[in-house]
Amino acid sequence: MDQAKRINYQHTAASIINKLRARHMEGFYCDDLGSAKEKVIELIENGMDQKPSKGRSVAYGGSMTIDNTDLKAMIEAAGHKLIVREDYKTPEEMRELKALSVNADSFIMSTNAITLDGELINIDGRGNRLSFMIYGPDQVIILAGMNKVVTGVEDGIRRVRNIAAPANTVRLGCDTPCALTGQCANCLKNTICDQIVVTRASMIPGRIKVVLFGEEAGY
Repeated sequence: MDQAKRINYQHTAASIINKLRARHMEGFYCDDLGSAKEKVIELIENGMDQKPSKGRSVAYGGSMTIDNTDLKAMIEAAGHKLIVREDYKTPEEMRELKALSVNADSFIMSTNAITLDGELINIDGRGNRLSFMIYGPDQVIILAGMNKVVTGVEDGIRRVRNIAAPANTVRLGCDTPCALTGQCANCLKNTICDQIVVTRASMIPGRIKVVLFGEEAGY
């Protein structure tokens, strides 16, 4: 990355972090993904009580930003308990995993978009990722590359529907128009865009923490 773009990322992130603070969320910026992952581990270890501790429970939402890294392995190597959401064989085991996740010390995820004004835009199918972001786990840690930054909420929704969703439908093998055209057709059949959530602020100060990094990652 050229120096001008790197500096621009730093300035943009600093502005967003100030806006997040006004919305009772915490923001952090790292120049690269490697240092961003280390920041996530630090936030997990400190927890909401700010008392460094090993053995924290950590759940996660579906995220290509996270899945394309070794962050999950790093969490376990740091001595924390990773709640593996794919680790079930029966409906009863799925219910147990949901219960563990909703009561986790930390929930890690990415965001589909973040506005210059510090609002988070996310779209889900079943809404399991968004439900844990909204309520349950003690803290939510969001890891996002600067490619997720948008000017406003409407721009963020357009980004998700025309960039993130089409890529995810191809990855998941969904039978939707956007999987073929790359553009949102506002469909209702087999859609993964059932839930649209805009997070304006955190009612619990500091519960939501956003770690931005100066690289492009995920959808």
